[in-house]
Amino acid sequence: MASVYESPKTRINTSMLSQYINRPVCFVGRLQKVHPTGKSFTLQDGEGKSASVELSDPLDEELSGIVEVIGMVSNKATIMATTYTILREDKEKLFDLELYNEGLKIIHDFPQYYPFEVSVSS
Repeated sequence: MASVYESPKTRINTSMLSQYINRPVCFVGRLQKVHPTGKSFTLQDGEGKSASVELSDPLDEELSGIVEVIGMVSNKATIMATTYTILREDKEKLFDLELYNEGLKIIHDFPQYYPFEVSVSS
């Protein structure tokens, strides 16, 4: 299996987790809670549903706001994070998760225009 960095990552929300088990994904959500060990946290997507994210190493920084996670979806529909990025928000321009979620729906409704798989010609 190719590493998460080498393969295309589908942008998903919580409702789509079960469809992407053992596949690389990109998930964006608002931080809800960090586990006391720092090895997992919960994000809320644009539909208000929660997704669990697990890390191989404890956090070494404080998380807040919007977080983008790249990783693999486990059999338990948990995202096993390879990397994460904190998306800084300006007080005047907050990230609109609901609008982002609408964009995800369009991307998934029209895969012919937004392909996630890259075909390799031989």
